[in-house]
Amino acid sequence: QVQLVESGGGLVQAGGSLRLSCAASGSIFSIEVMAWYRQAPGKQREWVATITRGDSTNYADSVKGRFTISRDNDKNTVYLQMNSLKPEDTAVYYCNLVGARTPVGPVSTYWGQGTQVTVSS
Repeated sequence: QVQLVESGGGLVQAGGSLRLSCAASGSIFSIEVMAWYRQAPGKQREWVATITRGDSTNYADSVKGRFTISRDNDKNTVYLQMNSLKPEDTAVYYCNLVGARTPVGPVSTYWGQGTQVTVSS
């Protein structure tokens, strides 16, 4: 069983910073992509940032220049450094992993339980 556990969420004032962590555990043969998504109350879940096996990164326009995604391959952990936070960033942040449990696949998608980030004005 593959499990993802997020941590690091909390309450912060506008302009502040938070660092989210997501640790993956269980039987994982390979990780293709790790990503962060977020969902605000009454809104659809949206993609925030992605990092590939080769450490290529991509960001949503709304967070570009403020957020940084990184990972520790040895620990199967992905991070999201969030700077210059805005009230619009308030949401539950979810960790996502795309990978395979065996050498022959299949490739599957896994989700964490989410961690709350609240940014006050």
